[in-house]
Amino acid sequence: MTQKVLLTWSGGKDSTLALWETQIGNAGLFKIEALLTIITVDYDRISMHGVRRELLEQQVNNLGYDLKKVFISKDSSNEEYDSKMNIILNRYRANGINGVVFGDIFLEDVRKYRETNLSKVGMKCIFPLWQKDTALLAQEFINLGFKAIVTCVDTTMLDGKFVGREFNEQFVYELPLGVDPCGENGEFHTFVHDGPIFRKKVEFFRGEVVLRDDRFYYCDLLPVQ
Repeated sequence: MTQKVLLTWSGGKDSTLALWETQIGNAGLFKIEALLTIITVDYDRISMHGVRRELLEQQVNNLGYDLKKVFISKDSSNEEYDSKMNIILNRYRANGINGVVFGDIFLEDVRKYRETNLSKVGMKCIFPLWQKDTALLAQEFINLGFKAIVTCVDTTMLDGKFVGREFNEQFVYELPLGVDPCGENGEFHTFVHDGPIFRKKVEFFRGEVVLRDDRFYYCDLLPVQ
């Protein structure tokens, strides 16, 4: 029997690979009812990735899925996040959806946090990328023909010069030793704008690069009107 699930969606490459694996690799096992995205309401952007809501909406529309947005404040606590998520999850659970797909790869504490929270609402976590080699995942993403741009860099782990670049073989090759090829430790975040499961690519152009909190470099992506 096909299981109806949600998929947590950051707009980046890991959630895209999780979507690919759930949709293609496990075809027939799951039906994705909606993509679930956290939006920082103060900025009207995807949390951490810094991508404008308008581009997110275009992206998910071009993928052909419904989008559910969860709004949190810029200084959101874990309690606020958990409360907002639980409200949404309980609504979906009442409609027969009992699983949520995540793009996490190897962070054990994050996995345990998610599993604990979902168990409270009677739902299960699904991790299609779990413990896969991140170098191989990065190469798979590129080989499949997905296109992504690096929208955020944490300068405590990676030089800000990497922000605004395309995520491709050259980008991965130039990453310093110790930086995960998928940015699983939060070194960088991406926005996927084209690929084999897109009905059409997301049109945008690069805006200014800004430094926030003396730590995070963001490359603003502007929608093409």
